[in-house]
Amino acid sequence: MHSINSVVCPVCNGNQLILKYEATYEYSYIIDSNAPGLNNIEELLPHMYDNREQKDTKQSIECSACKTNYPCYFDKWTEKINSKTIQKAIDSAYLARNE
Repeated sequence: MHSINSVVCPVCNGNQLILKYEATYEYSYIIDSNAPGLNNIEELLPHMYDNREQKDTKQSIECSACKTNYPCYFDKWTEKINSKTIQKAIDSAYLARNE
């Protein structure tokens, strides 16, 4: 049984919302004698990097119905984040957009 989503979009009153997390990383490979990257022996395998550094991150909540995007930020997801917390984040982004 699914619980009822009490979080709503203030633009269209839709309740089909998606939390999106976008991150940009820079991968680096040390060039050595056999191939780029100390972890690559015979060929360059993108997942065998020597260093990974996060460059940017962006979070938002998007309404599936009207496609309105509400920027937000959750640094840690805990049991304290519930529908009330998410609604406050949406309402805050909505008010900031309309000021």
